Amino acid sequence: MKIFETDRLEVRRLKQSDELYFTELLTSAVILEKIPVKPATAEIVKDRFETFQKMELSDLGSTKCFCAIVEKGKDEAIGLALFLIENNEQELGYRFRPDYWRKGYGTEVAKGMLDYYFNVLRVSKVIANANVENPGSIRILSKLMNFEKEFFNVELNCTDRSYSITKTEWSD
Repeated sequence: MKIFETDRLEVRRLKQSDELYFTELLTSAVILEKIPVKPATAEIVKDRFETFQKMELSDLGSTKCFCAIVEKGKDEAIGLALFLIENNEQELGYRFRPDYWRKGYGTEVAKGMLDYYFNVLRVSKVIANANVENPGSIRILSKLMNFEKEFFNVELNCTDRSYSITKTEWSD
């Protein structure tokens, strides 16, 4: 089920054929060092895949949800879009398989997610955090959102930059 589309991409619910790519996106050291998080265990990957595959469109506004990012006209998952609703805050996140880095897809999907948050889910503010060692995401978030602060993320043991944007700022 399609959630939204951009010029070149489609974001949709996960389906069974995405499992291999989902596993790569949660376990590849090359991908995860940019976040940085440790690779998920096989048990965690299986549990998360089953949970997120069952999620409905209505769940996007109330919980954490990974969705597949695919190129239009193709079916192979090239990345994951993360919708995170936690502590009364709406956060966006994304990750791509390395073959799809530096193609402008991060900016494109982040714009699509902001449009979806503001125009479909009708939230008033969206936040995003990125590791300072991830220059690609820092560039994307700096273009689309407002820098808030730099802080040490104890949970991930790295320095993050926090960004935010309101619906009013996005509309202007």
